[in-house]
Amino acid sequence: MHQANALLGLYTQTSLHAGAGSSTGVIDLPIQREGHNGWPCVYGSGVKGALRAHALQQDKSSESISAVFGPDTRNAADHGGALLVGDARLVLLPVRSLTTHFKWITCPASLQRLQADAKRLGLTGAFSFDPPPMPGDDRAWIAGETQSLFLEEYRLAAEQRSLDALIRVLAQLMAPPATDALKRQLVIVSDDRFTDLVQHATPVAAHVRLEPETKTVARGALWYEETLPPDTVLTVALSAVAARRKDAAMDATAVLEAVLDLLPLDRPWLQIGGNETVGMGWCEIRAIKAEG
Repeated sequence: MHQANALLGLYTQTSLHAGAGSSTGVIDLPIQREGHNGWPCVYGSGVKGALRAHALQQDKSSESISAVFGPDTRNAADHGGALLVGDARLVLLPVRSLTTHFKWITCPASLQRLQADAKRLGLTGAFSFDPPPMPGDDRAWIAGETQSLFLEEYRLAAEQRSLDALIRVLAQLMAPPATDALKRQLVIVSDDRFTDLVQHATPVAAHVRLEPETKTVARGALWYEETLPPDTVLTVALSAVAARRKDAAMDATAVLEAVLDLLPLDRPWLQIGGNETVGMGWCEIRAIKAEG
């Protein structure tokens, strides 16, 4: 079966809350995370739903939306959709630092997974770099001069490494001028340190509901909500096949182009997750298409 593939880079411009739906801890509304490592993510169903909602807002025909994304739930048995949407996977997380306004952290495991996704999608050339070696838990690799680095409560010995190829790759996922910012702010930590930071360095905000008459907190109306912060970078794998709707003459390339046309370079924004009415979930999208 012929597929047309692309990788989407999602750069969060506002806080993003893709809710897990349940809580087992002190956070009432935690974000979605991968089950085996605890890394934040946005499930593919949520990303696909955001793309479909975006298409509806742009008054796309119901026939083309049905052919690309599948029919509505009332007619779900008619045919399948032609778009395969993966989870939004974390690549760079902004973390507080005493040495600058923030640092973008990543780790060898995350970068190796990015390369594996690129290989599967036929994007090997665009994502060619040598994965860095694993630093110790008390060390980190940076592009600038060797220094002491403070990330949250951790002090790390940051050593200079040649990261030019990696920075060129990561810059494709972000709006320009990303290259200079990455040279200043990119930090590669160990897999274990990365896992610890992405589990405990995400923002958690307290929310209340006020009584309209007294403007005091309503009884029991206090909750804690976790978010991914602005400046987070995630990637989503997209694959398209020929439309399965019998009267839709769309091959895999046409299906993928229909999706990417929703996000032109002059309007590359997509709202994902909850709390849209308070400005959350806005992402800037960059698409890298596979050749052929």
